[in-house]
Amino acid sequence: MNLRAVVVDDEELARKNLIMLLEEFCQEVEVIGEAGNIDDAQSIIESSNPDVVFLDIRMPSGAEGFDLLERIEKKDFLVVFVTAFKDFAIRAFNANAAYYILKPVDVEDLQNAVRKVQETKDAFQVAPENFSTYFESIRNLSDSLVRNKPSNRIAISHTKGLKIIEDNTIVHLEASGNCTMLHFEDGSRYLDTRTLKVYENLLDPSKFFRVHKSHIVNLNYLTEYLNEDGHFAVLNNKDHIPVARNRVVDFVKLLKTL
Repeated sequence: MNLRAVVVDDEELARKNLIMLLEEFCQEVEVIGEAGNIDDAQSIIESSNPDVVFLDIRMPSGAEGFDLLERIEKKDFLVVFVTAFKDFAIRAFNANAAYYILKPVDVEDLQNAVRKVQETKDAFQVAPENFSTYFESIRNLSDSLVRNKPSNRIAISHTKGLKIIEDNTIVHLEASGNCTMLHFEDGSRYLDTRTLKVYENLLDPSKFFRVHKSHIVNLNYLTEYLNEDGHFAVLNNKDHIPVARNRVVDFVKLLKTL
C-alpha cells in the first residue's frame, strides 16, 4: 500500500529535491502536497489526511516544525524530520524513536526511513491509539531540542507501538543480535530494534557504563564488583554481569569516583 506524503520545507530547492528523490527512489510514496510555511502546511495536512509528513525543522533558531504539529488537532500521521543538525540533535531523535534524515539527503537513509514508516503505519492501523504515545514522544523531542538538554525519557519501539520510559528505571542493557534487550527494575524486559551501540551513545555516561561488548549497566543499581574467577559487576537484583578485561581499568577507576 502506498504512503501518502506531504513535504514541508521553507527552502523551495530543498523541498523539490526531496520530492524528486522520493519519486525516483521510493516509489511506494505518493507525494500529495508540499508547503513552504506552516500555515500552508497546516491547511494541506488537515485537508489531505496524509500518512506521513516529511518535516524540516529549524533548530536552535526556532521550532517552526514542532509549532506546526502542535497546531494540528487530528494527529493520525507519522513524521520524518529533515534536519541539518547533528550531534546532540541525533541523540535526541534516537531517544524519542523519531524518524529523521540528515541534509543533504542520502538515498539509502531516505529509503530506510520510508521502510520504518511503513512498518509503523501497519502496526498503528491495528492499534491507532498508539498515535497519542507517538506524539507524546515527539513533544519530548521538541522539549529536549528547544532546551538543548538531554531528556531522561526514552521511547522504545515494540511490535504494537511505542513505550516511553524513564532511563533511571533501566537496570541493565544486553545485546541481542542487532537488537537490545532492556532489563527494568520491576523485572520486566523489552526488546528494542536499536543496537547496543546506539544506546551507548544515547544514555547519560554519568549513569551508564558499557562493561562488555554485550552489556551496559546502570551504575545506580550496582552493588559490588568481583574479580574472582573472572570480572563481574553485581547488580542489586543479584545479576552478575561480565566485565571485559579491556574495560576493567576504566570501570574500577569510575567506581572509585562514585
